[in-house]
Amino acid sequence: MKLLQAFLLFSILFSTSVFAQMPDAPDREEGEGPFDRLIIRGLNMIDGTGSPMTGPVDIVIEGNEITTIRNVGFPGVPINENRRPPAGEDDKVIDAEGMYVLPGFFDMHAHTGGSAQGTVPEYVYKLWMAHGITSIREPASGNGLRWTIRHKQRSENNEITAPRVFAYISFGQGRNMPMTDPDEARDWVRMIDEEGADGIKFFGTRPEIFEAAIDEANQRGLGTMAHHAQTRVVYANALHTARIGLRGMTHWYGLPEALFTDRVIQDYPLDYNYMNEQHRFEEAGRLWKQAAKPGSDHWNRVMSELLDLNFEINPTFTIYEASRDLMRERRAEWHEKYTVPSLWEFFQPDRRTHGSYWFDWGTEQEVAWKENYRLWMQFINEYKNRGGTVTVGSDAGYIYKLYGFAYIRELELLREAGFHPLEVFQSSSLRAAEVLGVDDKLGTIEVGKLADLVIVEENPLENIKVLYGTGAIRVDENNRPVRVGGVKYTIKDGIIFDAKQLLKDVEEMVAREKEEKNYKITQPGLDY
Repeated sequence: MKLLQAFLLFSILFSTSVFAQMPDAPDREEGEGPFDRLIIRGLNMIDGTGSPMTGPVDIVIEGNEITTIRNVGFPGVPINENRRPPAGEDDKVIDAEGMYVLPGFFDMHAHTGGSAQGTVPEYVYKLWMAHGITSIREPASGNGLRWTIRHKQRSENNEITAPRVFAYISFGQGRNMPMTDPDEARDWVRMIDEEGADGIKFFGTRPEIFEAAIDEANQRGLGTMAHHAQTRVVYANALHTARIGLRGMTHWYGLPEALFTDRVIQDYPLDYNYMNEQHRFEEAGRLWKQAAKPGSDHWNRVMSELLDLNFEINPTFTIYEASRDLMRERRAEWHEKYTVPSLWEFFQPDRRTHGSYWFDWGTEQEVAWKENYRLWMQFINEYKNRGGTVTVGSDAGYIYKLYGFAYIRELELLREAGFHPLEVFQSSSLRAAEVLGVDDKLGTIEVGKLADLVIVEENPLENIKVLYGTGAIRVDENNRPVRVGGVKYTIKDGIIFDAKQLLKDVEEMVAREKEEKNYKITQPGLDY
């Protein structure tokens, strides 16, 4: 299995067609609605535009569309009943007085599990939906093009309990050999467009192939994004690809290379081997220090050009967090209840597994990565401040990052980078909808838009941790620690999902598998 994982990684990076097929998600049994008329009463609304919170409001949804948002009073005083939209005898009404509502979240880097992790779609989808994620961009679509398109369509029809799926296909998927001719690249782009793809994820290729594929994609209105893999970044860094029309990037590889002033190639040690995961991640942690200094002329020139090109950056801070604090990620409190045994096994240190790089990981590596984060976050925050598009993605399923939980952690890391909480939630909704070209329907809470909403009992602006499925810790009036928060309802297309029940379903799935396998989570090298 471990050799297969390494081979699959190699295959993806070099554009072959080896994909592990997953079972289909089961037919939907969860969720109430949609209703002819649904009224949610008494909410504090964070609408996703960046506007400050307002409320109390009543929201009326007819079918899957928001038709009324009515202010019904002022904080601290009784609701003005005369302002309320009247409820008919057949209307569904939710009393949410004092609760908080946000637009449904977009995870812009969300892999739907895989056979290597042993994570079936139902498990992944329920973790996402339990954390308010109502839309995902599936980059690389590693379960196969047709599998992904099928689930995209089934989600659109609400036949399964799942977020909306925007399918970005790994460049070259379905071919046995890498593309060597620009016309081949154009033919492949035409093929995935006809199959129903929404976009392409690149890892890097020769410049003339890159340019032809991006041009064809842009002509056809397909989205494009890239993970500028170190194996190909010397051909084209983030600035090069933006100039030829790439719409955005994920992670951060390619940005420091665009900021080099005294070198062309990263300062690799002479024994560096890309397939050695410790080499790959350890040296990546030294990359930002090789770039131009913040505020320097070259730093500003690169940022200005990316801004002029309206280039999206999807940083995925969360997926590299074990690099700066391995113990924190290994010991995250949700693993015990919600990480399925096969996924925990996939996370373990192993020289054959992508993202399992802590063969000899210590203080020096973590200190280097903390500095890496400082510079990386400074660039991202400044990019946002100057009008750049920053979206939220998790890349969960690797490196001790669990679906759903990793997304909320990414929101916290944007806050650490300097984003105001309102800017965090703007990136998680409106900015993503703009990138995907669906901001006329999704991304904010407005009349005429689709009813994708997240409802939580605590104020997420004051403490993003209340969005975790495990909630946040608070000491009550009796000096006892209690858990508060967790998403209460995730609403997609006007269908109400009990988020806590979805999480309970996952807990039961994990417990069953542990019982069947007599499995206990232990720490690497220890029996506890």
